[in-house]
Amino acid sequence: MFRSLRIRNYRMFAAGGAVSNVGTWLQRTAQDWLVLDLTNGSAAALGTATALQFLPMLLFGMFGGVLADRYPKRPILVAAQSLMAMLALTIGVLTMTGSAQVWHVYVMAFLLGMISCVEVPTRQAFVVEMVGRRDLPNAIALNSSIFNLARVVGPALAGVLIYVLGGTGPIFLVNALTFGAVISSLVFMRASELNPAEPVPRAKGQLREGLRYVVRREELLLPVLLIGFVSMFSQSFSMSIALMAREVFKAGASSFGLASSMFAVGALGGALLAARRAKLTNKVLFAGAIGFGAFQILTGLAPFYPVYLLLLVPTGVALITVNTAANASVQLATSAAMRGRVMGIYMLVFTGGAPLGAPLVGWLSELGGPRLGVMLSGVLVLVGTGLAVVVTRLISRRVSGPALAMA
Repeated sequence: MFRSLRIRNYRMFAAGGAVSNVGTWLQRTAQDWLVLDLTNGSAAALGTATALQFLPMLLFGMFGGVLADRYPKRPILVAAQSLMAMLALTIGVLTMTGSAQVWHVYVMAFLLGMISCVEVPTRQAFVVEMVGRRDLPNAIALNSSIFNLARVVGPALAGVLIYVLGGTGPIFLVNALTFGAVISSLVFMRASELNPAEPVPRAKGQLREGLRYVVRREELLLPVLLIGFVSMFSQSFSMSIALMAREVFKAGASSFGLASSMFAVGALGGALLAARRAKLTNKVLFAGAIGFGAFQILTGLAPFYPVYLLLLVPTGVALITVNTAANASVQLATSAAMRGRVMGIYMLVFTGGAPLGAPLVGWLSELGGPRLGVMLSGVLVLVGTGLAVVVTRLISRRVSGPALAMA
């Protein structure tokens, strides 16, 4: 389960990421709560903030993948993490001084999204340079475990800190400090133990080349389309948790943090189960997608808060299962020279659906209540899973004979 940790560089990266991810979840929880405070509980405003954070990936995500193939990945990551720390520090100071307005949160969310356009595909493609192809599925699963362990600790801790400290400002400042851990891990890695891909020389048409590479390979196209449909609503699920906790069950900040942590407990369990698997097959991929849609519907039907909390656990297991299986499938089916661009496309569909899904969930929640928003999200995930299969088959039939031979 933990075999990738025998590699020193990955151990450092994982340790730094664990600290930084806790800070990230502190900030995500604080950001949602701050928006609700500033707008008197507006679901539409919360959906807008979530959409703005993911909109840049939809617009520019593939260009970030091109940069990841052209330049050394470690310096890119150090620069991106430093910029994110500065943004957290800025919004923290604004909030602490009582100057924060909702448009400040919107601007911060959008700028974070811009940086993520480059940072996320670069980080995803950097993992194989630390651990190699053999341990890549395990490392991806462990990254998910670390991320979701932080998701367990971060929201619960954020809820307590919001209550104890009387506001969200200090949480943004703490997150700014946690970036030092991952930056240090990157700076002090042993370069001699890395296996960097050769930078791809700048040339015209590299973005189109990446798109053709994915379209012509069914083993890439299917998980990319499937994760696109699923993530359109999974990326806004933390928003749904906030709305269900606050508006349906009338829970306070600490109880909202508990709900986020229960979902993360399931996600952590799903990631650890994935780490034990030697191979993540399409059966695992589809089981996760169908399970996530079905459990979303059930959470929307939960009659009491304790039942809702319990249902969040299998929902988290299902979501992280589909996410981990899709990520590993795509990376293992991709050549080193194309990995940055392919991961740029993957992360575009993984996060780029949120600008569509988050406002839709927010609108449905205001129109018919949070329960309706959650249940319809689950239905749309199930429909999207079927569409991914249909669209993949249609595209595969239309590509040329030579292209199919290449695949």
